[in-house]
Amino acid sequence: MRDNQNWIIGIHAVTEALQQNADNLSQLLLQSDRKDQRLNTVRDLAQSAGIPFTDMSKPDMDRQFGGVHQGVAAMVSGNAAAPGDEKHLLKLLDSLDHAPLILILDSITDPHNLGACLRTADAAGVDAVIIAKDKSAPVNATVRKVACGAAESVAIFSVTNLARCMETLQERGIWIVGTADDTELGIYEQDLKGPLAIAMGSEGSGLRRLTRERCDYLVAVPMAGAVSSLNVSVATGITLFEAVRQRTG
Repeated sequence: MRDNQNWIIGIHAVTEALQQNADNLSQLLLQSDRKDQRLNTVRDLAQSAGIPFTDMSKPDMDRQFGGVHQGVAAMVSGNAAAPGDEKHLLKLLDSLDHAPLILILDSITDPHNLGACLRTADAAGVDAVIIAKDKSAPVNATVRKVACGAAESVAIFSVTNLARCMETLQERGIWIVGTADDTELGIYEQDLKGPLAIAMGSEGSGLRRLTRERCDYLVAVPMAGAVSSLNVSVATGITLFEAVRQRTG
């Protein structure tokens, strides 16, 4: 599979992108021998948005996208495809007229987990998602498919030094709350209102040492069962929506 960062694959993901962020798309590929209603809906949305589409045989699409495309792929325009950097992040923060809600993802290397976290971030109204440039899955076709359009609607920023970026956020008055298994403070006890960044680590090792040390507070998701940890995308959803609950009263 050519895991190109500029492509979105899958009917659901492409449909969402056409409905929510059609301006970010420049081209559509459609499986030539597939004529079902779901693909016809994609075709109609593309026509309405003025996006050119090309028919391609299933074998050719399989070779390019590894057989997981469901007969449709959309190309994201260059500017929308690449995450921003720290300079773009600061520009976004300067433009906000409300207390920011930021998601920091440290060492999320599984593209399915990254895509699911982006989808949750979009649902929670997160202003920015920050990932570590060398310790993250790339925002590629798999991530975009799992995110179902959220990779185009959420502002994503890839930074070289995550701990230094966190320090910059703190200098701007943004509190950073990290998640960890070995703390007694639960997410429901922590104040998650005001300017806030939530830091999530990988399932296996959690937050890296420097990332953890940069956090103002560490909180845990209460666990009542025999399983000791949650999938990172599930834990992200629980933590983000507790913040949303608190911030909306």
